[in-house]
Amino acid sequence: MKLTSPSFANNQPIPSEYALCITAPGAHLTLAPNRNPTLAWSDLPEGTQSLVLTCHDEDAPTNVNDINKEDRVIPADQHRANFYHWVLVDIPPTLSVIHAGEFSEGLSRHDKQAPEARHGTRQGLNNYTEWFRTDPDMSGKYFGYDGPCPPWNDTIPHRYVFMLYALDIRRCPVEGDFRAADVLAAIAGHVLAKASVIGTYRLNPAIEA
Repeated sequence: MKLTSPSFANNQPIPSEYALCITAPGAHLTLAPNRNPTLAWSDLPEGTQSLVLTCHDEDAPTNVNDINKEDRVIPADQHRANFYHWVLVDIPPTLSVIHAGEFSEGLSRHDKQAPEARHGTRQGLNNYTEWFRTDPDMSGKYFGYDGPCPPWNDTIPHRYVFMLYALDIRRCPVEGDFRAADVLAAIAGHVLAKASVIGTYRLNPAIEA
């Protein structure tokens, strides 16, 4: 099974139109177009009944007190964890491409979209739901895709892993407001194959993307 993106090459920078934030003159960051990138796949294994797609930042810093602070930088050796930007389930095996902007176009504050989505798919909550929880201007449920917005004071570019899973079941056994952890637990034992493509992104102009 193969997963590719015409929007960016594997292990290369993600264009800013697919990010949540971008650097701006006189500011550390401003909002970007926040479109989902194009993703295409092929060579599904025999018996594939549905697909699951996730995207996570595997370089999210765990010390939140360091994030986006003028008086400090986030060192490269700080402990990192996964931050999920997209959880999409029940993708039909007849589908072979998701087009740019098809699932996300711009930022929807507070409650973003809903579980039901195009092509009979369902979207899970991404981790911006937790990140914005205490922000009165942004708090709410964030379903589907919201793009990269790594700390502008980080010293490393972040890696964003788009992962596709081929399943032997037609419907992912999760309900309600599910998250990535719920999906990964539910599909254990049902994965026929998986494939990934990785993009990088940074907001600190002092580091290479």
